[in-house]
Amino acid sequence: MPLRGIRGAITVEKNSQEEIVSATKLLLDEIIKANRFEIEEIASVIFSTTKDLNAEFPAVAARELGWKETPLLCTNEIDVPGSLPRCIRVLLLVNSSVRQSEIKHVYLKEAVNLRR
Repeated sequence: MPLRGIRGAITVEKNSQEEIVSATKLLLDEIIKANRFEIEEIASVIFSTTKDLNAEFPAVAARELGWKETPLLCTNEIDVPGSLPRCIRVLLLVNSSVRQSEIKHVYLKEAVNLRR
């Protein structure tokens, strides 16, 4: 079965544990709804945050959703001048027979501006 990349991003209003976890859960839920896959099909997940978000790891949200066996990694996004602030990005690597052109990437809140 091919390995597919699914991208997504969401912004938060402030750097708090509650907002980071809540927004990340919303993003992951929307990605699953849009692409209809099972947690067991996820090979791994990479989260990144802009440098202004450090109150919590976004991976905490995935663990709270029950992603106990999924390898997760958190990192910082490159700090490009003028880039979107308070942004959580995710790359899910999913085992899926769905064609790459049929994958639905999900961008929420201010992150919709990342994919015009």
